[in-house]
Amino acid sequence: MPSLTEAFFTRDPVTCSRELIGCHFHWHGAAGIIVETEAYDSADDPACHTWFRPSTRAFVESHPAGTAYVYLNYGVHWLFNILVKGPHRSGFVLFRALEPVSGIDAMRQRRPKIRHTHQLASGPGKLTRALGIDGSAHGTRILLAPHCRITRPAPTATVTAPLTGPRIGISRAQDLPWRFGHPHSPALSQKFPTPPAPQVAPPR
Repeated sequence: MPSLTEAFFTRDPVTCSRELIGCHFHWHGAAGIIVETEAYDSADDPACHTWFRPSTRAFVESHPAGTAYVYLNYGVHWLFNILVKGPHRSGFVLFRALEPVSGIDAMRQRRPKIRHTHQLASGPGKLTRALGIDGSAHGTRILLAPHCRITRPAPTATVTAPLTGPRIGISRAQDLPWRFGHPHSPALSQKFPTPPAPQVAPPR
């Protein structure tokens, strides 16, 4: 499977977030299918850290696309994002959920109380814990590091359109449909809303 380069992240965050679904994320010998992501816009998105953190705005300005943005959420969970810098829009992609495919024993050692494999990385904090990602990854150009790769599915693989829905776990800009998920994965952090059934006109 071909590996992504930093050029992949020189586009807008929504496009990157959507197209990462189905890719494989490799980290220190473990790997999984990216099954859930969220996009954040650095300019006009009240839910993005750039809206209220000057340090995050400086981070966007001073780092290239493909840099890891890792922060401690509520002092408990590390969350893993990748910086996106497109010609018209910049921001972040949050990795929300991963479906493990290799290195599962190591993931289980980090999350020993989890019984089912698909639950090891079924949320942004669970993902970082299962892979052993912490604040030491913050600010690194991960795609240039030997321990990290993101690979596309094989060209012959069937590509399934991702689910789309509003972002979760935030209190602002909840209406934006910038959360994406794999429609057949059991590892999603939360189910996506069921789209309304099409209206059928009554017979005349």
